[in-house]
Amino acid sequence: MAPHLSVNREVCMGSGNCIYWAPALFDLDDDGLAVVVGEPASDPEAAKLAADNCPTRAISFDSDLD
Repeated sequence: MAPHLSVNREVCMGSGNCIYWAPALFDLDDDGLAVVVGEPASDPEAAKLAADNCPTRAISFDSDLD
């Protein structure tokens, strides 16, 4: 199963922690909220770090790493 990465935009506060942990996977949009821009399979460890370190738990990451 391919890893799945998503952001709950209703919970995201735009802290940018996800970009710190996984800059190739996230960006902030014009509203200042996180969006997934990369393929989580390219760096699943970084995706997991971003999800684990999100202050609002807005990032959901499902993979075999759990």
